[in-house]
Amino acid sequence: MEGLIAQHDFLNARQFYIAVRRLADSLSYGTDHSPWVGSGIEYVQSRPYVAGDPVRSIDWRVTARTRKVHVKEYESPKRLPVYILLDTSASMTVSSTARSKYELAVFIAGGLAMACLDRISPVGLLGTGGSVLHVRPSLSRDQILGWLHKLRRYRFDEPTRLAKRVTELGPRLAQRTLVIVLSDLHDPEALGVLKRLGQRHDCAVLQLRDAAETSLRGAGLLRVQEAETGRALVAHGRTAWHDPTRVADELRRSAIDHLVIDVDRPYVPQLRHFFKSRDILGRGAR
Repeated sequence: MEGLIAQHDFLNARQFYIAVRRLADSLSYGTDHSPWVGSGIEYVQSRPYVAGDPVRSIDWRVTARTRKVHVKEYESPKRLPVYILLDTSASMTVSSTARSKYELAVFIAGGLAMACLDRISPVGLLGTGGSVLHVRPSLSRDQILGWLHKLRRYRFDEPTRLAKRVTELGPRLAQRTLVIVLSDLHDPEALGVLKRLGQRHDCAVLQLRDAAETSLRGAGLLRVQEAETGRALVAHGRTAWHDPTRVADELRRSAIDHLVIDVDRPYVPQLRHFFKSRDILGRGAR
């Protein structure tokens, strides 16, 4: 079985962390890194001054109108927990290019986790492959680094369990949660359960796509084998394995944000625009 296990060797541990940190900084660029300002940032009311209240909190307008000193009260925003669902199945690790979907997904998961910590949002991880990997949301940077380095080891024979993991996760979420899915969506039952999850929680789906999934230009008839099930298929060079338009339409009708990321193309500007334009990371403030 050892032959089925691989170790990321594209970067050493320090370079890996630096690359993830740079991605987090890029995703956080132009946003508030910390939601905490004084005693809070959301104005609630003004009340009469009490000895010991800071002078900077005085509400001068109300004070002038009532001729009695009043101070402003603020409420600190509550941050929703964030769950990153990372597909560790075999189809994510098989690649026609130098960078696999799995490798890119790990980088993005790390960058998103660090960006969420910058915004004081607890982050958890759930693997959606055959192995059990579940880390509950926390504000621990060491915990994030721990599961990131654990993900540098992966298997080539894991089945996809995206639909099953999402179904199991839903009832465990005691409060509204931001769920970010990193997957190639090869599980045919995944869309249905994701749409149900999106009825109660904020969801964003980042669909990783290999160049071979759109077409193999110049190729004739092909005999291929599905990475996770071993199912044999016959196709040709222009076969498109998935229809991203249909997937996007289904998710959009369920108010789930969706982005296709091609592993052989630059992804950071696209990813930054996606999160910034939809304010996905900012939804944690309630």
